[in-house]
Amino acid sequence: MSRKRCSDDERGFTLIEALVALAIIAAVLGSIGAVIGTVVQGTRTIDQRLALSGAAETVLAGLPARTALQLGRQNGVLANHRWRIEVAPIDIPAEDTPPSRFVPLAVNMRMQGPGGAQIQVTTVRLVPNAAAEPGPKPAASGLPKVAQ
Repeated sequence: MSRKRCSDDERGFTLIEALVALAIIAAVLGSIGAVIGTVVQGTRTIDQRLALSGAAETVLAGLPARTALQLGRQNGVLANHRWRIEVAPIDIPAEDTPPSRFVPLAVNMRMQGPGGAQIQVTTVRLVPNAAAEPGPKPAASGLPKVAQ
């Protein structure tokens, strides 16, 4: 049996080649780690937004019926989410238009989650206009009413 001897040039990788390979592997692993970190952060943000949207939907669903909706500001806490609702009339210029059966109210809700994320939802609720309600109306006369 004969043994073939290798010269010094063919024995394996040099130290420089091994270090370059390790540097490339470290750069690739660092890039993969950064991508994974970004994905985890994005997933956490989406989870917070979903929780915030669900809590906002719950608060808006709990608003009173449109006939019982009151003007003003309300606030509270639901599952560690702070919320504030402002109900105000919407001023719509009504030139030469007949009175409507409904009055539009702006319902503006702001909510802040426990992590600091915020959401704002604005919607319009139509409430019956008391002045335009159908039904018997007292006869209008130009004379003052006299007590009898």
